[in-house]
Amino acid sequence: MILEEPPDGPGLGGGSPAELQRLVDAADDAALLRAVDALAASRRYDALADLARRCRDAVEVGRQLWGVAEHIDYRLALEGPPSHAGAVLHPGAGRFTLGPLTEVAAGAHRWADLEPHVGDLASRTALAQERVIRGEDLRGAADVDVDLPLRLAAWEPAYALPRYRDREALFPAPTLPAPRAGSQRLAPGARLPRDEAAEALAEVAAAWASQSEGRLAVAAVEGDAQAAVGALAGEAATVALEPSEALGLLQWAGASGGARGRRRGGAAGRFAAWWAAAALCGLPWPEDGAGEALADELGDALGDLEWLRWQRPEVESGWVLRLAVADPIDGLAWAVEAVDDDAAGRPVADEAG
Repeated sequence: MILEEPPDGPGLGGGSPAELQRLVDAADDAALLRAVDALAASRRYDALADLARRCRDAVEVGRQLWGVAEHIDYRLALEGPPSHAGAVLHPGAGRFTLGPLTEVAAGAHRWADLEPHVGDLASRTALAQERVIRGEDLRGAADVDVDLPLRLAAWEPAYALPRYRDREALFPAPTLPAPRAGSQRLAPGARLPRDEAAEALAEVAAAWASQSEGRLAVAAVEGDAQAAVGALAGEAATVALEPSEALGLLQWAGASGGARGRRRGGAAGRFAAWWAAAALCGLPWPEDGAGEALADELGDALGDLEWLRWQRPEVESGWVLRLAVADPIDGLAWAVEAVDDDAAGRPVADEAG
């Protein structure tokens, strides 16, 4: 449980408003970040919020302290009580933080605690969906757009959750079966034009190419899942996945911005996974959002598809999504390959491939 701030604070000469203002006037980022750490350690959240305001005011007179202000918002979402965590959630907030502030706050607080402090519809909706990913059943929640059901469907996996800390974040990939040792030559199927299913698969990891330095390819073919893989790679190792495992992989990729792009968040990843799954199953998306009826249809249809995870013979690091899926009834299959190399030396826990 996160406690409200105590009446007395640490060092910084007490961290009075005048002393914090002197740090802002000096525009010393390092000193300001040390002050943020000290205020957070003593749970002086009112003072942290005030310091963020002072940093933003200073930008108007030429002191570039917006980065410090955003870091304070991140710390309030991560460590602050619900009143402060909810107050920093609004459209455009945390643009340059380690992850969306709705996702950061959702990892530390329940919906009932945060909800009274979040005013705008977009932030409430994202926050609610982040809490749904963590297992909350929020059917009946007020002032929320129901773009996806406000509870996990029985066929959904336990999604891989990020781990946020004061200066770093880890985004572990879902635990999946590894492709069998040794690769094999795969004959490509007859290529078809990119249809809605192929476009939806590409959209899952589109940010890896548009916002980072990744590469992305999709294929639609006549044939089975191996024929779809063969259209992208002449040689590969494969392993069959359960539908829930494939959905977890799609959600992980959809939540990520790749090595250098902005992270979209778990709620966006779940939406991307559902959108792709519906397209692959040939189910129309309801105009009023994905309700319980679509959830039931999608759960039944996913089991009729065949899913493969695949990898090339060469070893690659970074963000990797390689998935193939086949509709054996119609004789169609699709494959996606998205890779964003990890030149920045990110943690291995961020990988999937």
